[in-house]
Amino acid sequence: MSTLLTTRSQKIVGLLIGLVLLVAGMVCSIAFGVTNISWHTIVQSYTDYNGSQEHLIIQTARVPRAFIAAIAGASLAVAGALMQGITRNPLASPSLFGINAGAAFFIVAGSAFFGASGLTTFATLAFIGAAVTAAIVYILGSIGSDGLTPLKVTLAGAAMTAFFSSLSLGCLLTGGQTFDQVLYWFVGSVAGRDMGIFTTAAPYMGLALLGAFVIARHMNLLTLGEDVATGLGQKTIFIKLAVGVIIVLLAGGSVSIAGPIAFIGIVIPHITRYLVGLDYRWVIPYCAILGGILLLGADIGSRYIAFPKEIPVGVMTAILGVPFFVYIARRGDA
Repeated sequence: MSTLLTTRSQKIVGLLIGLVLLVAGMVCSIAFGVTNISWHTIVQSYTDYNGSQEHLIIQTARVPRAFIAAIAGASLAVAGALMQGITRNPLASPSLFGINAGAAFFIVAGSAFFGASGLTTFATLAFIGAAVTAAIVYILGSIGSDGLTPLKVTLAGAAMTAFFSSLSLGCLLTGGQTFDQVLYWFVGSVAGRDMGIFTTAAPYMGLALLGAFVIARHMNLLTLGEDVATGLGQKTIFIKLAVGVIIVLLAGGSVSIAGPIAFIGIVIPHITRYLVGLDYRWVIPYCAILGGILLLGADIGSRYIAFPKEIPVGVMTAILGVPFFVYIARRGDA
């Protein structure tokens, strides 16, 4: 597979450029919107806070929004890369395989029928929903003598996505108050969040991202085939279990703070492999950086596409992701 960056030094430089763009994206996310804020005011809000409207907007809205977009984009992209590697399916992602839909359903159902509320509760429900859905998809995709295949796991994921999405909409339509509370979140949005929701889920997502870096070398062997990996001394069952836990933490955490945002987990891994190849020691960090950049850029764009109103960032990622999804599906290779 030909790649754009071939040498180690080129890949390191690419990572550094990506980090600079990620930081720049976060700064732009804080500065630009319905109310544009100068760089001096951003710095002053932390060095010489005076309680003005601009300082309040920065600390209570813009900064949490930037951090949430960055970590959610990174988590979804890394989760997509791991799913594509472990299933050997180029279309695998948390959104397509039903994990986002399952996590969203548990939050909606908990709010509608059990009065669940609060950041910690929503995060817990999202993690449980992601885990349950991942287990169901894996079991359904493994039924039969040929075991887990890309086609079966894709069909199982599509079925779970439709199933849980329909149940979520049913819950929303039968509960008027629930509809008002979670509809905007259900589309996928990083607006209207505070630092509390970020600090609730960020430790789990950060731990999962760290775990993805650690397991990258084992993923390289696993993608060669289970027989080859076993022959090289890898305990594939434990590796798959660890990868599954990491995916659940990444996808569940992203849904808990930003809603079920789609397509990032499909788009970014393919762009990353074009840049650096198939080595997961490079794929994981590149996915994390590029995923954060993409969601930050989509969020900034969502503020201007219907200015002065904002559209949910989940709509923006769909606009960007659908053409790419069609391209990958028609191309038919990884």
